[in-house]
Amino acid sequence: MFEELYTDQQIELHNRTRELAESAMRPVAAKYDEQQTYPWEVQHAIRDAGLSGVWIPQEYGGMGGGVLDLCIVVEEISRVCGGMGVGFAVNALGSFPIMIGGTDEQKERWLPAIAAGEKLIAFGLSEKKSGSDAGSMITTAKREGDCYVLNGEKKWNTNGAVASFNTIFAVTNPDRGARGISAFVVEEGTDGYRVGKHEDKMGIRCVPVVEIHLENCRVPADNLLGGDEGRGFKHAMITLDRARPGVAAQAVGLAQGALDLAMGYTHDRQQFGQSVSSFQGVQWMLADMATQIEAARQLVHHAARLIDAGAKQISKVSAMCKLMATDVAMKVTTDCVQLFGGYGYCKDYPIEKFMRDAKITQIYEGTNQIQRLVIARNMLRESAS
Repeated sequence: MFEELYTDQQIELHNRTRELAESAMRPVAAKYDEQQTYPWEVQHAIRDAGLSGVWIPQEYGGMGGGVLDLCIVVEEISRVCGGMGVGFAVNALGSFPIMIGGTDEQKERWLPAIAAGEKLIAFGLSEKKSGSDAGSMITTAKREGDCYVLNGEKKWNTNGAVASFNTIFAVTNPDRGARGISAFVVEEGTDGYRVGKHEDKMGIRCVPVVEIHLENCRVPADNLLGGDEGRGFKHAMITLDRARPGVAAQAVGLAQGALDLAMGYTHDRQQFGQSVSSFQGVQWMLADMATQIEAARQLVHHAARLIDAGAKQISKVSAMCKLMATDVAMKVTTDCVQLFGGYGYCKDYPIEKFMRDAKITQIYEGTNQIQRLVIARNMLRESAS
């Protein structure tokens, strides 16, 4: 990292996270991938290292860092385990709606525990029939006295089985379409809130991805984010714009981690009396991968800096960094498996896990097909203005 481009806090975060990832995460990554269980020991190590509240303002107990600080930490964790990387990043995804749309009282009520690493938070937007088309959700929230009664089901809820809070989006006014969607913070243990099916996933297996069932779930009215109905969809879209660089950073970390392994393997592996890395064809692959990773990293950091600077129009660059970084991650991890030959296809070596973990980055928080639509529509809008 170039010191003139990053603050002292960001450099310290990078170094602290790398040390933690190597000491507390890499040794257990394969175990939790195989068991498909949540790594509480890793969560506690992150908490004890003071990394839990990187993105949360200081007045609510956080470090006061921005999206770039978040990306730096997520990349270093994902460099050893993509599942642990997203397990960390999803807390930002779940808490961004509170930071964006919550009242001062709501921020004070929920953010300090997240910043301290005492509580985890998830993000409940997607449903079985409304993935990319989030505005067509059917989960409802009806006001009854001093409560809202929520009914419906959320799908692809990352960390939902271990989170203490869940930011749930529901329709409060069906006649207004997306403008009738509101956001609520639903706390674990609330009557009518139930964790359902655990997905059996190809990758990121150490974090639970679950269904959340809401069955006459009575949520206090003061858990409505911002105190006003109809602002949920807007805040969800702003949240995704801010969170996508975090997914992109996860992808960069996965790609870098895979390349690190491939560099070591091709240097040590002997064929035809010389190391595999001495062959020109392999060197070209390594050079291409390193170049693609660095280009993706710089685009991610550029997008994060724009967001942190308060830029108004961030949808395009946020989508661009997510699109590029995740496509790079899939290509690089696949090529690294190729460099391992037959061993790359076997779980005796860790490289195949990087490829499995990388695939989801092209899908969640908006598929890369959706990212291309976002980019193109912004381009056309800009050219017409």
